[in-house]
Amino acid sequence: MELSRFEITQRRERLGLSKSAFGRESGLHVSTISQIENGHLVPYPGQVKKMLAAFERLEAKEHLQKVAS
Repeated sequence: MELSRFEITQRRERLGLSKSAFGRESGLHVSTISQIENGHLVPYPGQVKKMLAAFERLEAKEHLQKVAS
């Protein structure tokens, strides 16, 4: 289970989320998100799991909204 800092930033921005909003969605503090994206912190496996779960949930929601419209 890997998630590069570049992929985190790219996926978050594609969803139109600020670091703060993504922090709320993933259960991580905004400073943690910022440190990970800036390469100052390597996320623990549990943090990666939280981010992946948030991305999957948000991307599924986005997909359903597109299908419904």
